[in-house]
Amino acid sequence: MPLTQASICGDPPPAALVRAVLGALPDLAGENWQPLAGGRSNRVWRLGSVVVKLYDRAAASPLFPNDACAEAGALVRLGPHGLAPRLCAAGEGWVCYTHVAGRPWSGDPAPVAALLAKVHAFSGSGFRQVGSGHAALVGQGRAMLAACQGALPPPPAGDVPPVVRPCLIHGDVVAGNVIAGPQGVMLIDWQCPAEGDAAEDLAAFLSPAMQMLYRGRVLDSGQQAAFLAACPPLLAARYRALAPAFHWRMAAHCLWKAERGAVDYAAAIALELAALARSVEANAHEISQI
Repeated sequence: MPLTQASICGDPPPAALVRAVLGALPDLAGENWQPLAGGRSNRVWRLGSVVVKLYDRAAASPLFPNDACAEAGALVRLGPHGLAPRLCAAGEGWVCYTHVAGRPWSGDPAPVAALLAKVHAFSGSGFRQVGSGHAALVGQGRAMLAACQGALPPPPAGDVPPVVRPCLIHGDVVAGNVIAGPQGVMLIDWQCPAEGDAAEDLAAFLSPAMQMLYRGRVLDSGQQAAFLAACPPLLAARYRALAPAFHWRMAAHCLWKAERGAVDYAAAIALELAALARSVEANAHEISQI
C-alpha cells in the first residue's frame, strides 16, 4: 500500500514522517518525495516547493551538533531576512522549509564573506553557547582526542582571549551548506547554530578538510586571500591569530570521525596539520615584521 497518493521516489521516507508532514502541510499530499543528495548527516527530500529533513541523532559530533529544534529556531529568526530558508513546519526530529533554488557554492568567495557578515550582525541569544579564544579551542580539541585511540602533535601555542561580543554563528559553513542561486548566496543546514565567535564560521569555510570532504578540493591561496579580504578587517585578523588552533582542533575532529567509521576523514587529518604548519609560519612572520 503506498505511503501517500504521491509517487515515492528512491529512498522512501518513513511512514511516520509522511503522516506528520502531511498532517502539518496537507496541500503537499499529491507531491512526490524526491531524495536529495549532498548531506552527510541527515536524510532529506524535496516535496513540491519545500524540503523535508529527517535528523539522524547518531550523526552529531562534539564539534557539530545535529539539533532539529535549533535549526527551526534559526530559520524562524533568519528566514524573513533572506539569510536562510523559511520554516514551514517542524516536529519531533524533523523540519520542513522552503526549497532554495541553486547549486552548492563554488567560485568567488567574496559573496560568502558578505553573507556571513549579515548573519553575524544578529544576536546569538537563545542558542547554545560555545567557548572562544585559544584556550577554549585547544580544550575542545583535547576533549575529542581523549575519546580517540590515535594521537596528534601537541597543540600550537597561543594566547588569543575569548571574544568580547559573541554573535549568532552558523556553526557549519561548509561549501555544501552555501547555496548560490538567483537569490544570491544563502546558508542552509542550520543544525549547528550557536552564540559564539564569528571567526568560527570563517574557520569552517577555510578548513581544507571541510572543503575537500564537501567540495572535492581545497581553496587555493588566492581564494583564501579573497575571502579574508572581503571579511571585516578585525575579524580577519582574529581568525589569522587563531588559525593554528582552529586547524589543530579540526584535525582532532577528523580523527574522532575517522575512528568512528568515517574513513574519508582520515586523509583530511593531514590537510589540517599541513595548514596548521603554514598558519604558524605565517603568524611568526607577521610578528617578526612588527
